[in-house]
Amino acid sequence: MKILANDGISQAGREVLEQSNFEVVTVHVAQEQLIQFINENDITGLLVRSATQVGKDVIDGCTGLKIIGRGGVGMDNIEVAYAKKQGLHIINTPEASSESVAELVFAHLYGAVRFLYDANRNMPLDGDSNFKQLKKAYSTGTELRGKTLGIIGFGKIGQATAKIALGVGMNVVYFDPAIENCMLTLRFFDEQEVSFALKSNSKSEVLKTSDFISIHVPTQKGYILGAQEFEQMKDGVGVLNAARGGTLDEVALIDALENKKVAFAALDVFESEPSPEIRILMHPNISLSPHIGAATLEAQDRIGLELANQIITLLK
Repeated sequence: MKILANDGISQAGREVLEQSNFEVVTVHVAQEQLIQFINENDITGLLVRSATQVGKDVIDGCTGLKIIGRGGVGMDNIEVAYAKKQGLHIINTPEASSESVAELVFAHLYGAVRFLYDANRNMPLDGDSNFKQLKKAYSTGTELRGKTLGIIGFGKIGQATAKIALGVGMNVVYFDPAIENCMLTLRFFDEQEVSFALKSNSKSEVLKTSDFISIHVPTQKGYILGAQEFEQMKDGVGVLNAARGGTLDEVALIDALENKKVAFAALDVFESEPSPEIRILMHPNISLSPHIGAATLEAQDRIGLELANQIITLLK
């Protein structure tokens, strides 16, 4: 049986599949040629990430497909309900990238509170001629310890983010109507453990009390954070989105940055991805990355292995 990993798969995942006598095809097929390629090459399984769209046209047009896999958590690029109705197996990897996304959130957060996102833009340009001025400009940073991180959406990634925050010495509050109570256990290198009992707060309470707010929700029909939510936040708050584009109102964010309600933002995802708005890309108080939350070598290995093992279980 042939598996098309259209958006790639880790070498570890590929090897596990090949050891079970699957043929793994890793060529990237353009969206408009996908149906023809799958049919002409007798593809049994299609693996995608966020780039490839698996709509009703692909599902109806590829009758030989038995399984569709998404390397990651969200499956908004797959017509999941329709595919299941047609008898296809749908798999994803909800836990494999949690730590990687959480670490990226804190990479942005540490950089933001010390202005590194801006310093790294300006030091190459003016570091030799305006060193003292730049030093003064970036000398009002803050520490994370003792601050409050608000997390909206407390699934696996939200919980992984909370664990880092707790390890740093931050207070954590969260809003998630589906998870009323949560026990988090931090495990350390010497096998010691510390557990924290957390309880969901109201969304309003999280907005009002947090020094920094991080979004960790799946694709939504409307904005999780818009103009009304920004008004409820502390002055000088930091806002981070490494979840999905469209969960944060970027126009309202720009307004909140301009009127100083929001001190900085950090975005890994964008409303108009893969062509983010120029006002977002050029804003001096936004830390940016190109949707790389799960893009670590370790996460890709976990994703590949998890997909491979599910395929073997379902098709062998």
